[in-house]
Amino acid sequence: MEDHIISKPFSWYWSDKECEPVKDQQTFKYICGSVLLLFMLILPLIAPVHDYLSIPTDVKISASNESEALTELEETEALTAFSSTDDHQVFYEFAGVPLKKTDVTQMRDIRLIPGGQSVGVELHTKGVLVVGHHLVNGETETKKSPGEEANVLVGDILLEGNGEELNSMEELSTIVKKSGEAEKPIELKIKRGKEMISTSLTPVFNAQEKEYQIGLYIRDSAAGIGTMTFYDPETKKYGALGHVISDMDTKKPIEIHEGTIVRSHVTSIEKGSQGIPGEKKAKFSLRDDRLGTITKNTPFGIFGELDGDMENETYPKGVPVGFAEEVEEGPAQIMTVLDGEEMQTFDVEIVSNMPKKSAVTKGMIVKITDPELLDKTGGIVQGMSGSPIIQNGKIIGAVTHVFINDPTSGYGVHIEWMLQEAGIELYEDHANKQKAS
Repeated sequence: MEDHIISKPFSWYWSDKECEPVKDQQTFKYICGSVLLLFMLILPLIAPVHDYLSIPTDVKISASNESEALTELEETEALTAFSSTDDHQVFYEFAGVPLKKTDVTQMRDIRLIPGGQSVGVELHTKGVLVVGHHLVNGETETKKSPGEEANVLVGDILLEGNGEELNSMEELSTIVKKSGEAEKPIELKIKRGKEMISTSLTPVFNAQEKEYQIGLYIRDSAAGIGTMTFYDPETKKYGALGHVISDMDTKKPIEIHEGTIVRSHVTSIEKGSQGIPGEKKAKFSLRDDRLGTITKNTPFGIFGELDGDMENETYPKGVPVGFAEEVEEGPAQIMTVLDGEEMQTFDVEIVSNMPKKSAVTKGMIVKITDPELLDKTGGIVQGMSGSPIIQNGKIIGAVTHVFINDPTSGYGVHIEWMLQEAGIELYEDHANKQKAS
């Protein structure tokens, strides 16, 4: 009997007796899919494949862990590693055939003093921030807002008035009064997002309040509390909060003209619960307890320089930096203040680590596991942002956000992105070039 093969793609199979048409293509596809899935599950378990997949594409090393890190890279049973001549790459080969390359970045040996202190923050805006409109009772029966009529929007930053730089509400009030009395419009220079806009508006005399007004609610400063993340004794630079400070009305990041960071004293804590974030209550004196300046307000926190040294009794000599690739899922600790100015260490768990090549604000998921901290705060609360995360004796990041529906958990930022924003050089090559120049 002759074998017959129907010319239909993927519709036949070989049996022990003969090649017969497959009547049920769905069964065949199911079998193929199952075999393919099984193959994909088994493939990573094969030693050479497992070794290949486990090789990182990028590795950061410092002088303190260089030999250990390179040893780990080279310890593969099926693959052989060898370095290129410039020591910035490691190549892997199998049976003499190059298979994979790992880029090795030499990092500086940095020792930071971990934070944990509660700090008060005062920011003065760059320009004057518009946070609302209001109607002005003029000499006519019609109420109006000169600012709104001039198309000045909430969130706009008033940079100049009649050619004069604006950095305070008092400066704007003086210009409004002068222009009103002279019956002349105010020429405004406005920053709206990334746009620069010019407009003019004429002040209206409020007969009831006996003053000229422009119908705008404005603000030139903001204040709050947070937690110090790190201090670099070599440069006196610091980082805190781990997230940007935004205006409470416009919800937009505050562009700062200048700022001050001060000591703060935690007085009480409102415990958080599902759907309701908790909060630290604290008091501080801008006059008596100044710690330093604030020069940057970014998505990764606030940064500047301290006037003097900052101490941490738990880590008096500081700790090395743990980069994103070194972070492990598992136990860690955070440092923060719950009462007065006493720093305490609490247990947490790194639930997820998500290292990226570019800067991201949410690189880890952190869960509070310490019974004492859970009892007193319910988890992560407002004012705890910036609390440093320590793992394996290294500072790896800071707590930044709380999950509203689960206050025991929240996000953390990797420390390297905060250091980058602070202007602390991370790379050995860059530091050497700066010294040479």
